[in-house]
Amino acid sequence: MTPIESPCILVCSIDMKTGFCFGCGRTRGEISDWLTMTPTERRSVMADLPARLETVERKPRRETRRTRMARERGSG
Repeated sequence: MTPIESPCILVCSIDMKTGFCFGCGRTRGEISDWLTMTPTERRSVMADLPARLETVERKPRRETRRTRMARERGSG
């Protein structure tokens, strides 16, 4: 069985202003429906996530896996 790709970085908290998760950028509905979405639907949502994350009101306080990986890629 192939694992389902997920943008979750275990920073699960919703920005009340935008409705997006601070960690991954998905909405509550997208998070709950993730396993039943088709691969095409998941890819479509994932394409929107970087822009969504720019709109959240506050950033996670701790370094996330996503930011650590980006930092490590930038210094390599």
